[in-house]
Amino acid sequence: MSGQVLLSVLAGTGAGAGLLLIVSGLRRGGDDRRAPRSPAAHRRAFLRLAASLAAATTVALLTRWPAGTLLAGLAGWFLPGMLGPDREHARAAERIEAIASWTEMLRDVLVTPTRLQQVVTATAPIAPQAIRSRVVWLAARVDRGEPLPDALRQLAGELADPTGDLVCAALILAAGRRTDRLGDLLGALADTARAHAALRLRVADARARARASARAIVASTAVAAGVLLVFNREFLVPYDTFDGQLVLLAAGVVCAGSFLLLHRLGRIADPPRLPPAVPDGGDG
Repeated sequence: MSGQVLLSVLAGTGAGAGLLLIVSGLRRGGDDRRAPRSPAAHRRAFLRLAASLAAATTVALLTRWPAGTLLAGLAGWFLPGMLGPDREHARAAERIEAIASWTEMLRDVLVTPTRLQQVVTATAPIAPQAIRSRVVWLAARVDRGEPLPDALRQLAGELADPTGDLVCAALILAAGRRTDRLGDLLGALADTARAHAALRLRVADARARARASARAIVASTAVAAGVLLVFNREFLVPYDTFDGQLVLLAAGVVCAGSFLLLHRLGRIADPPRLPPAVPDGGDG
């Protein structure tokens, strides 16, 4: 590997790594209480890093363009998440469906004259899989003697979902009080949650079509660039100059902005979180 190629690889990789660190820091700022990342998330991050390094190295070897190396590295990191399966919407819809199902379980158990604490404990083993571990921890905290309102506040923070906030707030208000109308309220909340989940699924279908179009654009662009590099390298000679690198970098920034806007197309803005900071009741 010549010194110029090595310099291109190091420059592009270093700049890309710096940008990734900046983006990561900005995304984590103000959210220091984020839950630890799962092993699956670590694997996805490792694969994205490998794809980024592979793309940057390949472009550096073929073109010796620092700007192209940087853009390829960033594309290898961001494009899989932007154009791949829409896991974010799928997880959110699954969580909302699970909250709706658990809310209906609470409503059904409340038909019998049972204390609210016992209702929560009884539903823990049969709660939907997506939130079962959280509900089991809720029941464990209550069994250890923690006041039900405090345990519900912690559950709301763990679920990190506006619908979960409403359910926890309703349960906190009902703790130590009459629960005659709580069943009706929980039923209405469950219906709202299912409607929200159905809306997310419809938006996910629309976004899937947009992602398919974006994948076709990226694939055609990559194929065209590859054909030019292999069969008509002279056409790309102007990019070997400093001015050509600036033009390439500007074009890459414009493309990146376009894909970012496409990624945000159809994104659902969650309603504001409702911290269930209502007056404590008894432990029901």
